[in-house]
Amino acid sequence: MRFKLAAFLTGIGLLAGTVPALAHHSFAAEYDANKPIKISGVVTKMEWMNPHARFYVDVKEADGKVVNWNFELGAIPVLLKQGWRKDSLKQGDQITVEGSLAKDGSKSANARSVVLADGRRVFAGSSGGNGPANQ
Repeated sequence: MRFKLAAFLTGIGLLAGTVPALAHHSFAAEYDANKPIKISGVVTKMEWMNPHARFYVDVKEADGKVVNWNFELGAIPVLLKQGWRKDSLKQGDQITVEGSLAKDGSKSANARSVVLADGRRVFAGSSGGNGPANQ
């Protein structure tokens, strides 16, 4: 009886450990490294949350229509090591973003780097892009 209980509890423990891994996606599953994008616009929102931070940018297209883009950043610990803070991007900031388009054709991308209004380039901690050593 004790053995069965121990085996059951071990199985539950192993399953519980896999749930976070299943929830996380790979870069290649969602984004296309062969479809780079460079967009300039105005920050509308910043979401500082796990497993990845996100920000949204209003981009004026050639026809004058404004479209809101969704950009994924790297994991919070990676961003902190790169010098990011919760307030690194604020609503109204004019920025330029380089990254990789989403495979699903939506107005979303994985950010590789962000050029701030003052000209500083910050790296986005992306698992799919080049970091500071590769730029």
